[in-house]
Amino acid sequence: MALPKSIGAIELSSIGVGYRVQDEMLKAATVQLLLARTICSGKYFIIVGGLVSDVQSAVAAGLRIADEAVIDHLVIPNVHDSVFAALGQSVVLTADQAEALGIVETFSGTSIIAASDAAAKAARVTLFRIHVAMALGGKGFCLMTGTVADVRAAVAAAAQEARQRGLLVSEVVIPRPGKELFSEYL
Repeated sequence: MALPKSIGAIELSSIGVGYRVQDEMLKAATVQLLLARTICSGKYFIIVGGLVSDVQSAVAAGLRIADEAVIDHLVIPNVHDSVFAALGQSVVLTADQAEALGIVETFSGTSIIAASDAAAKAARVTLFRIHVAMALGGKGFCLMTGTVADVRAAVAAAAQEARQRGLLVSEVVIPRPGKELFSEYL
């Protein structure tokens, strides 16, 4: 199946409402369910992908019935392809790819997806991990590598996206990381 062109997410404070919203989103439009699960702090997180209009319709339908349970949501019309592989934790790096390391941490799963997309679009980096809220108290983080200049530019763009949402925790660039920091991904 081809990668979706658009991605949408809704983060909810209620698990029960989360299931209802997920059902409504899937019935409202032809979208692919990319992730739907409980996350830390008793929240529920839904990510769908597909054509822009379908994703917009699905998210709008979910928001209409979510009431006050919505924590955050987004629609990214032309999501960067690397977001999917990093979100699916399927990126394997070669030793040559392990250059400078960039880390962005946010207070929500939704904001880390938006930040990761901004990073991938801002510079030539390899986005290799997006971790969404599991075992993190509801936080999210992304990892990227590339030249020092590219990682700095990508981290700055990601941090700005998270900062605009009021959800930035940290932004870190390690110019010459020890290769042990990449061992899980090589």
